[in-house]
Amino acid sequence: MIRTALIALLLLGACGRATVAPAPIAPGRVISPAFGDSNPVDWPGRRPETYGVHGIDVSKFQGQIDWPAARAAGVNFAFVKATEGGDRIDPQFAANRDAASAAGIPVGAYHFYYFCTPAAAQARWFIASVPRQRGALPPVLDLEWNPQSPTCTLRPDPAVVRAEARAFVAIIAAHYGQRPIIYTTPEFWRENDLAQLAGEEFWLRATAEHPSDRYPGAGWSFWQYSGTGIVPGVSGRTDLNAFAGSHADWARWLAARRL
Repeated sequence: MIRTALIALLLLGACGRATVAPAPIAPGRVISPAFGDSNPVDWPGRRPETYGVHGIDVSKFQGQIDWPAARAAGVNFAFVKATEGGDRIDPQFAANRDAASAAGIPVGAYHFYYFCTPAAAQARWFIASVPRQRGALPPVLDLEWNPQSPTCTLRPDPAVVRAEARAFVAIIAAHYGQRPIIYTTPEFWRENDLAQLAGEEFWLRATAEHPSDRYPGAGWSFWQYSGTGIVPGVSGRTDLNAFAGSHADWARWLAARRL
């Protein structure tokens, strides 16, 4: 009878251990990416894998994400969509932000800019929707044309685009105590001469060439190198990104740029 009870206790103990979730991976620890790509590129120059720190950006279109699995697969940072224009919020924003942070992933929020709404109104909407949280990455201003928009396909003159970007950045920086990063695409950069936004920090999209080839002379901190990435924990395709520096550079960047 004693032997039977001991076996039962051991079995209960084993079952209990099986239900314990793994501890989050420390945010500062860099994990090499175990990503795939459904549409791989034969890179003509420097390849994304020559960079050591990788991450993703997501929105509602990725659905529910298994963030611990993504972290274990090499997601070292994540930018999640928060707002759009002056009245839209991504329904997955809070869930993505909280679950990614709980998994040990440094997280930042991004705003998709609409050129039919004044910069001040969009900045106020972002501020109302994205609380200041200790340890968050800097906010991101996403500047790109949106020809599929059902409500706003306006393309202002380049001088207007740059003026609105500066206005949005100034309001966000004053509120969060950190200047936002500016994300953009090759077409938008070229047509609006964003090189004139001297002193800003950039996140550049380039899915067939290195940023140095698509944006000659431009400085950047993040490179979005794929829109067709395959990441454990994420259903379907997602964007893949690389940080510009080494592991040590990443640690210094985090120390300087987290909220």
